[in-house]
Amino acid sequence: MDVALLHFADEALPARRLAEACGLPARRVERHCFPDEELKLTLPFAEAEALPATLVLYRSLDRPNDKLIELLLLARHARRQGVRRLVLVAPYLAYMRQDIAFHPGEIVSQTLIGGFLAELFDAVITVDPHLHRIERLDQAIPLAHALALSGAPRLAELIAEKRPGALLLGPDEEALQWVAQAAERTGLDHATCRKVRRGDRDVAISLPDTPVTGRAVVLMDDVASSGHTVARAAEALLAAGASSVDVALTHALFAGDALAVIRASGVGEIWSTDCIRHDSNAIAMAPVLAGALREVLAG
Repeated sequence: MDVALLHFADEALPARRLAEACGLPARRVERHCFPDEELKLTLPFAEAEALPATLVLYRSLDRPNDKLIELLLLARHARRQGVRRLVLVAPYLAYMRQDIAFHPGEIVSQTLIGGFLAELFDAVITVDPHLHRIERLDQAIPLAHALALSGAPRLAELIAEKRPGALLLGPDEEALQWVAQAAERTGLDHATCRKVRRGDRDVAISLPDTPVTGRAVVLMDDVASSGHTVARAAEALLAAGASSVDVALTHALFAGDALAVIRASGVGEIWSTDCIRHDSNAIAMAPVLAGALREVLAG
């Protein structure tokens, strides 16, 4: 198979796990940032060496703005060099939350970034994209192969091992899809809180009617960004008598002081997948990603 997987230095470990799972060679893209913050990328192929017919690029799109320029430069160059098929594996997919204009003049980024990716790549594989008002990823990224996987089953297995009998709780209603998947996998009880958001870092949480006194609770969500939703939920649970509160996340985004905010709320363990590289990573997503990638390459 004339395929290679490209990655950047900061994501070498999860990228190589995926390459190994699929039996692909893993090659690193060199990245240089000039003093004025322009980027220079260098592919790991000698001038006389033909590029593979298919390139798989592993790039998680947390802190996305420079990375989107990387994708543009790399994909356009590869096409000019004769690469016929480009596959993006982006375990975290940025700009999906902005799917509607709430005020006049707001730019809806979801379909714009989705269209941008569809112009560059023949297939996109991601994990737990932050979709609210659409059911399928291909509604945002118009490709036949726009695949959305989930980290919930893998996290569920870890939770069942670490906290048998725990209550799975979503910090808000949007987390129900992930909590429900995990509960179905493990048979654990589950529920969700209700959230009222007053700003990016100002939220109020109402607990469900499910009794929590004396119970181990695991808050489960797709992503933690500012950390305030998780923190307010943890504080409310501990005040209501929960014996412990841990957190399981697909994406450990943790912007700014988010991790400190969560720790200060009384949370015990924080477990995340390696969709975004972080010290809390406890689950490798390579086995899940590899299954989808093999299907795309076979097709």
